[in-house]
Amino acid sequence: MKFEGTQDYVATADLTVAVNAAVALERPLLVKGEPGTGKTELARQVAQALGLPLLEWHIKSTTRAHQGLYEYDAVSRLRDSQLGDERVHDVANYIRRGKLWQAFAAEGKVVLLIDEIDKADIEFPNDLLQELDRMEFHVYETGETIRAETRPVVIITSNNEKELPDAFLRRCFFHYIRFPDAETMKRIVEVHFPGIKPALLSTALTQFYEIRETPGLKKKPSTSEVLDWLKLLLAEDLSPEDLRRDGATALPKLHGALLKNEQDVALFERLAFMARSGRR
Repeated sequence: MKFEGTQDYVATADLTVAVNAAVALERPLLVKGEPGTGKTELARQVAQALGLPLLEWHIKSTTRAHQGLYEYDAVSRLRDSQLGDERVHDVANYIRRGKLWQAFAAEGKVVLLIDEIDKADIEFPNDLLQELDRMEFHVYETGETIRAETRPVVIITSNNEKELPDAFLRRCFFHYIRFPDAETMKRIVEVHFPGIKPALLSTALTQFYEIRETPGLKKKPSTSEVLDWLKLLLAEDLSPEDLRRDGATALPKLHGALLKNEQDVALFERLAFMARSGRR
């Protein structure tokens, strides 16, 4: 099984090497990078390219590691015991399988996405060390051990909001998705908007990278945001000449797709004011 990207996902050479290395080593692939650089989509495209089912576990701040294994519904069992339900005699009826259990119990190899692991509590990665390393865990309520007959392809994403423990990092193959350069971005755009006029694309991307490189910008626009912006430009049928910035504010056309907070909008307004003052 070799991943080489798909027609819907532009994968750089170093990214394909990382994916294939993780698959060969049977280690989780830990993918970091700016939000909007395609980390989550990578797992979906790997599953599609390799012809494997995909299981997605999206992590929140309240997610506990044990939920990925299973959850025991003691409340339902108590209620059923009060109602005299026969199901109450088998504790297995009240065990709900988590995403790791589903991946371990699958008949064949699957891709398991653990998305945005850095959103959870700092101890979350440590609580999964043995399970991800040995690909097995114990169910205390039933006394059984769940073991993966076929190790899943595990892809873990992080936006780098907090540091991950060294012991966890040691068990992963790591890759950082760098922000695409202009040529790679053109390839990405052409996947999503085939036939886009070269002059419009060139002008838009020049302006986009100028915005990203503006000193003092609080949130740099991402790949997904430039795609949204281009979608709007095409919907409005704007020409390269239409993209010339408003001299009063220096804001790009339809800037709400690129700038996502009032501080960055105010920054461009200040830059325009300074430019006008300098010309007097």
